[in-house]
Amino acid sequence: MRLRLTALFLMLLQSAAHAAAAPAPAEVDIPLSSGVLHAQLFKPEGAGPFPTVIALHGCGGLGGHSDPVLPRYRDWAERLLKSGSAVLWPDSYGSRELGPQCRVKEMHVKARRERVIDIAASRAWLMKQSWVARDRVSLIGWANGASALLWAVRPQGFARDAGPDFRAAVAFYPDCRISAGLGWSTRVPTLVLIGGNDDVSSPPACRQMVDGAHGRSALARIVVYPGAYHDFDRANTPVHSASASADAAVPEHGHLGTDSEARAEAQRDVAEWLAR
Repeated sequence: MRLRLTALFLMLLQSAAHAAAAPAPAEVDIPLSSGVLHAQLFKPEGAGPFPTVIALHGCGGLGGHSDPVLPRYRDWAERLLKSGSAVLWPDSYGSRELGPQCRVKEMHVKARRERVIDIAASRAWLMKQSWVARDRVSLIGWANGASALLWAVRPQGFARDAGPDFRAAVAFYPDCRISAGLGWSTRVPTLVLIGGNDDVSSPPACRQMVDGAHGRSALARIVVYPGAYHDFDRANTPVHSASASADAAVPEHGHLGTDSEARAEAQRDVAEWLAR
């Protein structure tokens, strides 16, 4: 019993030490044509210039009641920060005084509209910051944020200003069904990551979307992780049915949960893609 208590105590100490060492993000305000987009910024120490990632939350929102950045996103922010990148998290819902949108039938903030505007505004703000490596600004998004990313990197969405375009993009389990039907293509090297058992999004639709872009697009690649479900990269989350939950921050159907092997592979895939 004493050994178990000692081990538990050591785990608690390690957890507390990690929490103490974890960097706190800075809140920044980004101007929109109507209103302000609040964002959380994780930035390495020093003057830079740093590669920078615009990171896009899913339909559950960016933060919770006591934390401006949920642990699942903070985990990725810290990982990217350790690689030398700054990470900007625009809060598309909180900035508009909205909560989770996963189970909202009539969404007021749409992936193809307001969230694309938020991406453009975030990029424009970054282009004015002296610590940003302007030719190394990339995009990464999850679920609804990944769907917004797919709209933002289409050739029609090119920002006609003097700044460099996005360097790369990574989309975790987007809903590809509309994009596949519209003949999606990208002007930015884009990596789509999805679990083979994802029954919230659609692996076949994402495969069709990426395969259909070949020959008329910038580089597009898809990785399907066998046996993995939606949210496979989220740590310490047993696979469970979303429909069994009343949580407004999760989808109404399908299954969610960690796949340790897919999570580790995705971490390597993301690092390699952003380092291109």
